[in-house]
Amino acid sequence: MQKIILAILLGLSGTAFSAEETFPKDCAACHNISGPAAQTLKEAFGKKGPDLFYAGNKYRQEWLAAWLQKPKRIRPAGMYYGNHIKPGAKSDEIDASTLAEHVALPKADATAIAAWLMKLKPHDDLIAKEKIEPGTITKQMGEMNFDKFQGCMACHLIEPEYGGVSGPELYTAARRLQPEYMASYIRNPQAWEPKSWMPNKQVSDGGIQKLVRYLELLGKDSENAK
Repeated sequence: MQKIILAILLGLSGTAFSAEETFPKDCAACHNISGPAAQTLKEAFGKKGPDLFYAGNKYRQEWLAAWLQKPKRIRPAGMYYGNHIKPGAKSDEIDASTLAEHVALPKADATAIAAWLMKLKPHDDLIAKEKIEPGTITKQMGEMNFDKFQGCMACHLIEPEYGGVSGPELYTAARRLQPEYMASYIRNPQAWEPKSWMPNKQVSDGGIQKLVRYLELLGKDSENAK
């Protein structure tokens, strides 16, 4: 029933619509598109979907358009993950019955919404502070840094079924996210989301570059595996 209602609201019957008019009205129930980010834990835990009011600073437009046509879950345990974990000895077991699927859009609608989202850029100042230096990293050294040194795998998958599930999977991160955003978010998650449960690990400039290169490597591997 939820999918049918969303389909009607989004004009999936083929009726033309203006993204500027339809998207804010029909999708704000799950996404924050006007800001600011959640200022309390209650607000953060109540989020149904990622904030989109800075989508233009965060995502790659071509990925957005493609994902909206064929949505695939990025957060294995949903958002907020604590609402979708089964109680018991295996505390990280996901209760899939509590997770809702995102509606799929026709190409024209997805393209229009992606273009509209890319106009939302309130954090150009944070992006401007980052510079991605050219360089490479081996998968072995990248994983060691990511897991052993930084501890990121406790919350993030680096391949399907391998890693933590409380945060978004990261094996496609570089395909969906702008590199400067990845660097900025690693540097200071709370600058983007004051109540983010991702810790600020005070990663050095060099360490940030290594993490971004590793995520880019994972993105290439996941693309080649398709």
